[in-house]
Amino acid sequence: MTNPSSYAECVTSLRTSLSFLESSVATLGHGVEDLPRLSSVLKTVRHYELIPQPTLAAAESSLRDEIGPFVALLLDRADKHLERQARRIETLKARADLNAGRLSHLPDDLSETKSAVKKGKALDGGAALRAKVVRQRKEALKYGVERLELEVLQRERELRVRVGEV
Repeated sequence: MTNPSSYAECVTSLRTSLSFLESSVATLGHGVEDLPRLSSVLKTVRHYELIPQPTLAAAESSLRDEIGPFVALLLDRADKHLERQARRIETLKARADLNAGRLSHLPDDLSETKSAVKKGKALDGGAALRAKVVRQRKEALKYGVERLELEVLQRERELRVRVGEV
């Protein structure tokens, strides 16, 4: 027959093992209760994807082939526009020189008007009006030439920047 004390020892040993198991489960429970938060914190997020150099070079070449003709077309347009603006500036300068020559060789009545204006004498209505119109025209032409020269300089700078990028 079996010994009752050995059964008691087995039950005691089993209860001790059960208490150790409960303690282990409680410890594990405390250890994993923060697991959902930790998994979201430790989750890796891909912010960018690394691609091999040949793939990058192929994409760059494809892009260059695609937009290259358009860049060349735009540069040609810019060159033509700059040439047109340069011709326009030359035309305006020539016109300004011509008008300056005309002003220096005015007929006697206008020369008298011009000298009277320089001397500060009062002019009659027609002569004063003509002098004012001539002065305004001269100022407008000077302004136009200066504006076009600045515009050409700006376009040249833009073209240099574009050529530097390509």
